[in-house]
Amino acid sequence: MTGKHLALILPQRQSPFVIGARETNEPGPGEILVRIRSTALNPSDAKAQKRGIYVTKFPAVLGSDGSGVVEKVGEGVTRFDPGDDVFFHGAYDDNDLSTFQQYAIAVVDFAAKIPDSLSYDQAAALPLGIATASIGLYGKANGLGLVPLWKHGGLGKYRGMPIMIFGGAGSVGNYVIQLARMSGFCPIITTASLKHTNYLKDLGATHVIDRYLPFPALKQAVERITNAPINVIYDTVSIRETQEAAWQLLGPQGRLVVTLPSVIDDRHRVIHTNGNPHTEENWETGRQLWLHLSKWLEKGEIVPNHVETVPGGLKGIGAALERFEGGQTDGVKLVARPPETER
Repeated sequence: MTGKHLALILPQRQSPFVIGARETNEPGPGEILVRIRSTALNPSDAKAQKRGIYVTKFPAVLGSDGSGVVEKVGEGVTRFDPGDDVFFHGAYDDNDLSTFQQYAIAVVDFAAKIPDSLSYDQAAALPLGIATASIGLYGKANGLGLVPLWKHGGLGKYRGMPIMIFGGAGSVGNYVIQLARMSGFCPIITTASLKHTNYLKDLGATHVIDRYLPFPALKQAVERITNAPINVIYDTVSIRETQEAAWQLLGPQGRLVVTLPSVIDDRHRVIHTNGNPHTEENWETGRQLWLHLSKWLEKGEIVPNHVETVPGGLKGIGAALERFEGGQTDGVKLVARPPETER
């Protein structure tokens, strides 16, 4: 298939977005061409445009989370056929793999069929969030290296061990809670706005602490829940304040995962994770996650984030990304539908 499709293009570093046409390229070996129905928005997309980070080649197309319909399969691809509904984890460093456009090429190692129970919007809300959660917990290079759920004995492996998650209501936090539950952690303590308490308990949190508490009150609240040392803390917020609080709550043998550069000078005990499976060190963790993800979704063991659909197709993405800067996305994943774009 050759032809052109619409894409949301960043012409140069920190410029405004424009809608433009791109060539629709053929999938190579181990790849599929997907007609995108939904793409999720992430804080990293906002940072790439506003601060000029993550992307070095221009013009660029952003977006890493996509869902849609397989148009064509590349050489050697046996798991997917044209017409399959799929979701996938894209990448920035190659515009064909990005998702803020109407067609993208997906790497089959990081793609899966959408279970019947999920919409395109819900499926698009999964990739980066669950990859960041999984790599942070189970990755050997950019994570804690815990025994993963897909390994023998991984389910329930950490039964009775406490875990604490800063920012449980965010996309990554939602998935860390669910993976922690499947790994057996208990209690599962998270900070969030208390309006999210029931939802986070449904996901598997045993205790939800008000994210606005000052540190002495936070420490007291944790001590009331458990007197065991907390040796696993995942800070999905990772601003200075949360990192410092997490570090003070960490047990003497504990390790802390952060999603932004660490403000704590201890490389052995503080791990700065990243959710990109396309790197050599994350590839195997990502591949295993994607082999198991559909099954977990079908069984309801993992549920996607709550989603809010942005109007206007690709044209609506620029304004929607502004909401990350203002912190106006509490408890929802923003999703756009590229087919709804008008020239």
